[in-house]
Amino acid sequence: MKFPLSGRVPGVLTAGVLGCVLLSASFAQPSASAPAGVASAGKVTLAQASESAWQRAVQAREADGQIFRAQAERLAASSLWAAPPALELSHRNDRWQTNQGRRESEIGLAWPLWLPGQRAARNAVVDAELDLGQAAVQAGRLHFAGLVREASWRLAAQNAEVGLADVQAGYLKGIAEDVDRRVKAGDLAHADALAARAELLSAIAAQSAARDRLRALQSEWAVLTGQQAIPDARETLTVTGPDLSSHPDVRLAELTVERARKRLDVVSVSRREPPELIFRLRQDVPGRAEPAQNSMGIGVRIPFGTDGRNQPLQAAAQSELDVAQTSAQRLRDRLSAEAAVAYAAVVSTQEQLDAERTRAGLLRERALLIDRSFKAGETPLPELLRSLNAASQADAALVRQQNAAGLARARLQQTLGIIP
Repeated sequence: MKFPLSGRVPGVLTAGVLGCVLLSASFAQPSASAPAGVASAGKVTLAQASESAWQRAVQAREADGQIFRAQAERLAASSLWAAPPALELSHRNDRWQTNQGRRESEIGLAWPLWLPGQRAARNAVVDAELDLGQAAVQAGRLHFAGLVREASWRLAAQNAEVGLADVQAGYLKGIAEDVDRRVKAGDLAHADALAARAELLSAIAAQSAARDRLRALQSEWAVLTGQQAIPDARETLTVTGPDLSSHPDVRLAELTVERARKRLDVVSVSRREPPELIFRLRQDVPGRAEPAQNSMGIGVRIPFGTDGRNQPLQAAAQSELDVAQTSAQRLRDRLSAEAAVAYAAVVSTQEQLDAERTRAGLLRERALLIDRSFKAGETPLPELLRSLNAASQADAALVRQQNAAGLARARLQQTLGIIP
């Protein structure tokens, strides 16, 4: 941003401009954050925002439903019979044939029985389902923690942009007002006032655009979390290198493999449909005026297990296990690569941040030196304004790089599966 101004501006104006530059530098300095896990009035922690986002999510209801289904399966697996009992009723007479009064009535109950080892295998599948449901909850929380982390850092960056835009507009307004006074006094040309006013209008437009972007991000935040308060996006990072041993996604993949293995065990011990124990009561009436004859019977129904039944079930269960194992291995490979990239990004952004901080300090020092030179009459005003503009842009770059470094640390936390 250049200011084609001529002549000298009073020292008070120069001091005001320098003050605005130094104020913009304050946006680049980290502020003190509240203790972790403590939310003050009107504020929310990152953990609270993540949990709020998870509780509002459809995936949370799906994970709860998975746990409820597993609990229902537990009830079925703990039953005394392999399937619901069946009631049998039958009646026979000769009314439409010889009409001798012969009648046969029978009532029976059939209980499907567990095959050896089948009940234990079913219970093992239920245990795996319950563990998988709990792991799905943790994986879902991690996913929404990532969304909250990204959203909070976008808000932090945009808040800083708004602050810098406010500072820029403020000191350009001071310049424009002072130039107007100098023009009225006859010290500066009218063209200088037009140029200063044009720069101020440009800064005001940038300020309005920054505020519009901030409002849009605040609306997205409210939809995601149901919260109006914005947390401090920063997190304490104590990781010294990639570590995926407790990653919720890895745990979920491992339990998916375990569930597939247990299902294969169920298929292996269920080579046929459950046998049925049948208990019957029968009443026979030989004819009219003859006494009824009652009898009791016990029977067993044993279905045969054929390849036509067993091979498709075995193939499906084995395929599920193979897919789960391959998916788990690919997930570990992907997360390991992502963790290495994220860790390198943390190191890289920190190095860039150190360089930007040094650069901003140098340009601020240069602006102060040129200010002294300007006051001594050795430097023209355009050179001073260019130095102030360069210092302001360096401060803005420092703010952006601080946000980039913070976002890189948050992404490393996310890649490592750390839930706030």
